[in-house]
Amino acid sequence: MTFPLKPIFIVSGITLLLSACASDYTFKSNLDSKNINDYFKASDVQLYEGNQLPKGPFAVLGLVEGEACQESSQDAPPQMAVARTNARRAAADLGANGFVVKSCFILAEADTSCFSRALCVGQAIKTPTEK
Repeated sequence: MTFPLKPIFIVSGITLLLSACASDYTFKSNLDSKNINDYFKASDVQLYEGNQLPKGPFAVLGLVEGEACQESSQDAPPQMAVARTNARRAAADLGANGFVVKSCFILAEADTSCFSRALCVGQAIKTPTEK
């Protein structure tokens, strides 16, 4: 009695794949599990730019700022998006769910800590949450 080789290879391949999926796999990450909420809290804050304001009532919780620093002339230039994200993170620290950008700009003058920097300033606001 002879067996065709093609079905044997197919069954062997499927068995090998299934046994690999059943192994004891551990996941490692460079994210700190204690600070995971801090990494993504800026995403909970809605960004309002230009003439865009939230619809309906809102409370101003305070003025916040965010910064992106170019530490030396060899580093990448500061990014406005990073400064906005840092401002949103600061707004989240105040309990805000919105950030109204008032001004974003680049400071090209070097100081003791940064070769140049991007700054964003605005209001941390709290709007009613939808249910």
